Amino acid sequence: MFGTRIDVSAGGARIRGVRIGSGPPVLLLHGFPQSHHAWHRVWPVLAETYTVVASDLRGYGDSLAFDDDFSFRAMADDQLTVMRSLGFESFPVVGHDRGARVAQRMALDHPHAVESVVLLDIVPTAAVWSGMDAELARGYWHWSFLAQPGGLPERALAADPIGFLHGFLGIGASIGVFAPEALAEYERAALRPSVQRAFCGDYRAAAGIDLEHDANSRQARQPALVLWGARGMVGRGPDPVDVWREVFPNVHGRPLDAGHFLPEEVPVEIAREITTFLKAR
Repeated sequence: MFGTRIDVSAGGARIRGVRIGSGPPVLLLHGFPQSHHAWHRVWPVLAETYTVVASDLRGYGDSLAFDDDFSFRAMADDQLTVMRSLGFESFPVVGHDRGARVAQRMALDHPHAVESVVLLDIVPTAAVWSGMDAELARGYWHWSFLAQPGGLPERALAADPIGFLHGFLGIGASIGVFAPEALAEYERAALRPSVQRAFCGDYRAAAGIDLEHDANSRQARQPALVLWGARGMVGRGPDPVDVWREVFPNVHGRPLDAGHFLPEEVPVEIAREITTFLKAR
């Protein structure tokens, strides 16, 4: 099930993805180092009830970035433009990894557009940096590596893009959890210098301007569902629900028996959790 392709100009970016199903809208946002294909095991279930929009973040997958703004604010604005171009003025947002950080920013910057959020396997960006002990630094080594200035990470990625991709995908999961067709899509994208630039730009922003945006934001009013992998890094620190309550006071959640890549490891459970949450709203 591939649906209808979408291709939308959004200021400093061109966003591509798919639209599937009919009914109320829901926006699905992928994480690093993936593309909208991360949801390929989830969207067939959701599309039975919802109009599912799954798009690539700026610079990721088949989307293009025309400037160097890889902040979550810019990414959120892109996705709002996509949804409005499809005729959707308000909608829930489901995000995994980097996509969940974009969902957070969308909820804060565009409260009238975002009805609710589902955040998969993350805690707020500032909480990651402030809690960066030796264990977390080893697990999240790419946070510091990709944020380095001067083009060093871009040169390293260009030298062995597939090797680095497999290393990134091995953080919190076995490479075997990815369907061959999805892995092929991630590999195809990772070979593009523009995607490698987006990887680095994304993490540089998360070490700088994204922290400023978050520090200057008020709490979000939307209901939020937080899910994380019991075998991943997120649950090893303070309770993620308690951490997220500082941003989303109306939040609940729980761990799932998985690693980091929840949409591909436990897609049926993720689809059920999303559907239950959205119906309750």
